[in-house]
This record gives sequence, structure tokens and C-alpha cells, in this order.
Amino acid sequence: MADGSVDVRPLKGAVSADEWKTRVDLAALYRLVALQGWDDMVYTHISARIPGPEHHFLINPYGMFFEEMTASSMVKIDMDGNVLQETPHIVNAAGFNIHSAIHAAREDVQFVMHLHTDQGVAVSSQQEGLLPLNQASLAILPELSYHDYEGIALNIEEKERLAADLGDNWVMILRNHGTLAVGLSAADVWRSMFILERACKIQVMAMSAGRDKLLIAPQTAQQEVARQMKDRGPLRLEGGLTVTDLIWPACLRRLDRELPGYDA
Repeated sequence: MADGSVDVRPLKGAVSADEWKTRVDLAALYRLVALQGWDDMVYTHISARIPGPEHHFLINPYGMFFEEMTASSMVKIDMDGNVLQETPHIVNAAGFNIHSAIHAAREDVQFVMHLHTDQGVAVSSQQEGLLPLNQASLAILPELSYHDYEGIALNIEEKERLAADLGDNWVMILRNHGTLAVGLSAADVWRSMFILERACKIQVMAMSAGRDKLLIAPQTAQQEVARQMKDRGPLRLEGGLTVTDLIWPACLRRLDRELPGYDA
């Protein structure tokens, strides 16, 4: 638009309550990524399945920075990539391929997040991948898989291999490319990606002293953390709450202070 603002039609009240909540949570994820400095200009993407039998999902409008995302700006598409709302925006073709592949294969997943952070790409470019160096990496390694690089994700044929490599895991390193996380909720995907990205950052920092200086965690400790994290048991607190239940409201409070407007 001439004044520099983004052309977004307000959708609050025009979509179902379930869809609106999903839109708000998705916009919050984009802005949290921006606050962390994890965005890559207009590239990378986060998607959310809209509750219901239609298999529709939401993804970012291509060309907007993550700090600009709002609930109303998200674009609703189907599994074939058809845009299902009136919008002047388009979606990223590579983003559609990655996210539609996972949403189609994993009906338990509501949110999918893919990033190109410096530290995530750095670890994705290391032959050994994520190493068992610290508590963050030990916590996420039982949930981690890998997908080999095949070029920019524009080929439809890659979708099947992407989904197969993820399997029933919750995080994946896309070799030579970046990181990916899936979750049952916005809070769930944020928790997984936060731990994975932190583990990657710590590894890059630790390796600055040289590979021969690294202290790999004892095998017994690796096995113990894997046992503790089985079925994500340690996340549940007294009264049925989970750590994730506590994290998400705090994340939204931070957004309200530092980058408000995501829920418009």
C-alpha cells in the first residue's frame, strides 16, 4: 500500500472460534521467532492445521516479515495448495511442499515450524549432526531425525521422503538446510524448537575450541535422560499442568510487552 502498511482484511468474527484461536497462536509463533532473531527475512515458514475434518491449514503470506504477522494475515490453503480465502497474498511454494507433506502424514500434528537460523544451519552442515554435549541436546536427541538435502524444496517427489524421514519424531534436522519441529499445539512446537535451536547454538559455541576439546556426555547419562524424556513424562507437573502449559502464557505476555498486535 502507498503508506507502507500491509493490506490485511480483519478476520476476527468472520471465521470460526477454532480457526481464530489457531490464527492467533500461529501469528504469536512468528513474532516469537522474530524476537529471538531466528527469522530469515521473508523466508522459512510456520504452519497450523485448522481443527476440523477439512484438512485445511494456515501459512504465512509470502513477502511479510515475521514481526509483521497477525492472525488476520495468515493464508488458509488446502492440501493441494489452493487458497481458500480472499487475499492479495501468495504463499511460498517450498513452504507449501514441506508443510503439506507433514500435515498429510501426521494428523496428530497441529503446528509445523521450519527455520534457517545461523546455528541450526551450521549444525545441519556438520557430518556428525547434533552431538550429545549437554542437557539440551540430550533432551531433544530422542525426538530427532534427519533428512538429506535434495535442493530447494520445490520438487513434489521430495514430500514423501520428508514425511518418511520425520516418522513419528518431533524434531528434524534438514541437512545443509536448517531445522524443523512439529507439535500438538503452538506451545508444544515452540518448546521443541527452542530446545533444538539452543542445543545447536551451544554446540557451535563449544566447537569453537576444536572437536578434540569437546566433552561428550557419558553413555549412561545419555540413556538416563532418554528414559526420563520417554513420552515427554518430565513435562507434567502436579495438578495435571505441564511445563508447556506454563511456558506459553509467559511467551504471550512477553509479546504483549515487546511486540504487540499479533492478535489482530
